[in-house]
Amino acid sequence: MENLFRLVDYEDMFSKRCIWVNGPVIVGAGPSGLATAACLKQQGVPFMVLERAECIASLWQKRTYDRLKLHLPKQFCQLPNLPFPKDFPEYPTKKHFIDYLESYAQKFEINPRFNECVQCARYDETSGLWRVKTVATCGSAKSEFEYICRWLVVATGENAECVIPDIEGLGEFKGDVIHACEYKSGESFKGKKVVVVGCGNSGMELSLDLCNHNASPSMVVRSSVHVLPREVFGKSTFELAVLMLQWLPLWLVDKILLVLTWLVLGNMERFGLKRPSEGPLLLKNTKGKTPVLDIGTLEKIRSGDIKVVPEIKRFSNGYVEFVNGEKQGVDAVVLATGYRSNVPSWLQEGEFFSKNGFPKSPFPNGWKGNAGLYAVGFTRRGLSGASSDAMNIAQDIDQVWKQETRQKKQRTTACHRRCISQF
Repeated sequence: MENLFRLVDYEDMFSKRCIWVNGPVIVGAGPSGLATAACLKQQGVPFMVLERAECIASLWQKRTYDRLKLHLPKQFCQLPNLPFPKDFPEYPTKKHFIDYLESYAQKFEINPRFNECVQCARYDETSGLWRVKTVATCGSAKSEFEYICRWLVVATGENAECVIPDIEGLGEFKGDVIHACEYKSGESFKGKKVVVVGCGNSGMELSLDLCNHNASPSMVVRSSVHVLPREVFGKSTFELAVLMLQWLPLWLVDKILLVLTWLVLGNMERFGLKRPSEGPLLLKNTKGKTPVLDIGTLEKIRSGDIKVVPEIKRFSNGYVEFVNGEKQGVDAVVLATGYRSNVPSWLQEGEFFSKNGFPKSPFPNGWKGNAGLYAVGFTRRGLSGASSDAMNIAQDIDQVWKQETRQKKQRTTACHRRCISQF
C-alpha cells in the first residue's frame, strides 16, 4: 500500500515505533471489541485490538459489584457465534459472564495488546489512512507507538468513564465517598447510614445489597423512573416485550407492560417513585434511558428498610440536606451516577461522533461512519445491540478486504512484514 509511505519519511517510519496493521485496529477489548474481533476472525480478516487495561472486559472484571448478574436472560446477552454453556443459569452471574468472555477470546484467538492506552486517533487525508497513537505501560516504563491502518473500530463503549456529580459540600464531606465502580459489597458498610445517589439498575441493586448487609441506605431519586418486574408470571419481562413487538405497535406494548407492572408491583408513587409520562420502551428508544428491572429492592422500600429521598441540596458536617429542607445524618456516600463515553477525548473527528461521545445517527445506523471509521457498542441496547453492530462491521470490512487483497496481495504482505519486523 503505497499510501503508507506518504505519512512519514522512510527512515522515520522504520526507526520509530510506527506499525502498519494489515486490517482494522479495534480500540477496546470489552464485549463489543471482542465480538467485532470474533466476527472478523470468522471472515478471515486480520485485526489488532488495543486495550488500556491489563485484561479483557475490564469494566466487568474491575468495576462491578460482587452480586451482579445479567439483568436479561442469557439468550439475549450472548455474543456472535458462541452461545452460553447450557449449564449456565438463566441470569448468569458476574463470574459466569467473565468466564464466558475469557472462553470467547480463547476460541477466536483474540490476543489484545494490553496496557496500551490510545492518546489520539485521526484520519490522514493525504494517505487515506488512520493514525492511532498510544502509550504502552510496562511497570514504570512507558513506550509510545503509532499504528497505521485502513479501518478504525471504536469499541470503548458507553461506560468508559465514571460520572461524578457536582454537589455542594461533597468534596469536603468527611465520610467515605465512592463511585459505584469501586463498590464491591455492603459488608464494609454494616451499621452505617449510606446515601446512594442514583436510582437506576445499579442504584437500586446497591441499595438492596447494603440493606442485606445491615446498613441503612437512603436512595436519592431526582426524577421519574420506570421500574418493571424482572419477570411477569415466570416469564422474562424483556422476552415478553420482544415477543409482543413482533405483533403489536410499541405504544400498545408499553401500555400492556405498565398494566402488568401495576398488577405485579402495585402503586409505587406513594413510595416516592414516579413514572415518566412516556412508556418504558419509547423512553428507551428515544432517550436511551433504561427501565429498572426489580430484583427485590421494592420490597425493601415498602418495608422501610430502604428510604427514598429527594434530590440533594448540600453536604455539611456529617449530614446531608435535601431540596425539600429535610436533613439526615450520613456516614458514607455511594455515587450510582453512571458512566459516559470517552471518545471525544482521543478521537479527532467531528462528523460521525457527537460531543457526548455517541454516534450522531441513531440505531440501527450508528455503526458506520466515513473513511473506514466504525462504532460498536453505542446503541444503548446492551449486548444484543453490540452483537448486531459487530456483525455489520465485519461484513462491511470483509467486502472491501477481499477486493483489496486480491488486487494488492503481494505488495500488502511485503509491507506488513517489513513494518512489523521493526517493532
